[in-house]
Amino acid sequence: MTLLDMRTLDATSYDKGELTKSLLRRKLDISPEIELQVKEILGRVKEKGDEALCEFTRRFDCPDFDFEDLRVSKDEIERAFGQVDPRVLSSLEKAKTNIEEFHKRQVPRSWFETKEDGTILGQMVNPVGAAGLYVPGGTGGKTPLVSSVLMNAIPARIAGVKRIVLCTPPGEGAKISPYLLVAAKLSGVTEIFRVGSAWAIGAMAYGTDTIKKVDVIAGPGNIFVTVAKKIISGTTGIDMIAGPSEILIIADDSADPEFVAADMLSQAEHDTMATSILVTSSRFLMDKVKISLEKQLSMLPRADIARESINKNGLMIYVKDLEVASDVANEIAPEHLELFVENPWELLTRIKNAGAIFLGKFSPEPIGDYIAGPNHVLPTMGTARFSSALGVETFLKRSSIIYYSRNAFLKDAKDVMSIAEVEGLIAHKNSIKVRL
Repeated sequence: MTLLDMRTLDATSYDKGELTKSLLRRKLDISPEIELQVKEILGRVKEKGDEALCEFTRRFDCPDFDFEDLRVSKDEIERAFGQVDPRVLSSLEKAKTNIEEFHKRQVPRSWFETKEDGTILGQMVNPVGAAGLYVPGGTGGKTPLVSSVLMNAIPARIAGVKRIVLCTPPGEGAKISPYLLVAAKLSGVTEIFRVGSAWAIGAMAYGTDTIKKVDVIAGPGNIFVTVAKKIISGTTGIDMIAGPSEILIIADDSADPEFVAADMLSQAEHDTMATSILVTSSRFLMDKVKISLEKQLSMLPRADIARESINKNGLMIYVKDLEVASDVANEIAPEHLELFVENPWELLTRIKNAGAIFLGKFSPEPIGDYIAGPNHVLPTMGTARFSSALGVETFLKRSSIIYYSRNAFLKDAKDVMSIAEVEGLIAHKNSIKVRL
C-alpha cells in the first residue's frame, strides 16, 4: 500500500452534514472483552490493594517486582538529575516556565456580592485535596513522555493542589526513566509510584496501603487506562476520555507542501488510529503534499505506523474557498487545527470548534506539544464542540455561598413557597413557612 491510497474528496459542491459524516462518527470503540477485563482488574485492586498492584506488575512489567519497589525514593529522584543530558534539562526548565506563565492566567478567583437588602452571594474556589497523574511507560522507558508530566502536574500545582501523585509503569529491573523523575520534580509532583495500566488508575481511585486515593485523575494512556478512567469517573474526577490524536490543516496556495506534510506526519506517527486531514482550496498543493508525504515518510523510524495511519485515516479535502474550509473544520471539531494560510488571523474569526489553534507557517503543532505553554491535553473525537483543554480548572472545585438577612428572606419567602407548591414539595414550603 502506498500513500497514494490516501483518500481525497472534492467538496466544491459542499453539502453540510454529508461531507464529514464518516468523520463525525468518530468514537472510541471499546470491546466488551476489554471492559470486562478492566472491571476485573479494578475489582481486584479494590479488594487486595498493594498485593494486586504487585501481582499485575510482576505479570506484565517486571517479574521480580516487590512491595518495596512501589514507591520511588527521594534519593532516586535526586540522583536522576545527574543522569540526564544537561541540554534536555535546560529545555525542560524552559518548557516549565512557559507552561507556568500560561496557566497562571487561568486561575479563577473567589468572589462575593452584597446587595442592599442584606443578601450576600458568592462563589468560593478551592483546589482538590489530591491529584493523580498517569504517565505511560513509553516503550519500556526508552521514550519517556516528559511533556505529559509537565502538562498535567504544573496546572495541578498552580491550582493549589498540595498532594500530586504520579503513577508510571516500571521498566526492566523496576527502573523509571531519570527524565521522567526530573520532569516530575521540576513540575511539583510530591509522590511517584512504579505502577501502570488499569491497576494504577484503580489504586489512585480506591486507595491502597501505599497509594492513598486521590480526587482527580488525569493523564494519557492505552485503551486499558482509558476504560479504567471511564469506569471510575463516577466516584473520582477525571480530565477527559481521550481518543486517538488528530490534526486538521487548512491551507491555501501560499502554504509550503513540505511543511504541511511534516505536520500531518507529526500526528500520524503517534499510532495507526491517528487522523491527519488537509482541507485546501489549492489542487496544486494537494499534489505536492502527496509527494512530500512519501518522501518524508521514508526517513521516519516509525514509518510503518505513520503509513498505516495516513492510509486508514488520512484525508485531503478540496474546497472552493476558505470560508467552506472553516465550515468543514467546525463540523469536524479537531483536536489540533493549523491555519496555514496567508492571513490566519482573519480566518481565526470563523473558527468555533477546535482544541488548540496554530496560526501561520512557523507555528507547527509540536510547538504546542512541548514548549509554547498552552496545554497539550486536548479534546478529541469531535468533543471540542463542547469541551476544552486540560487546565488549572481541572483541579479546582467551586462552592456557592448564600447568606440571607431577615429582610431579604421575607422578600423572597412567598415566591419560594409558590414554586415549591407547584413542584409538590411541601416540606420545602414548610421550611420557609416555619420561619415566617
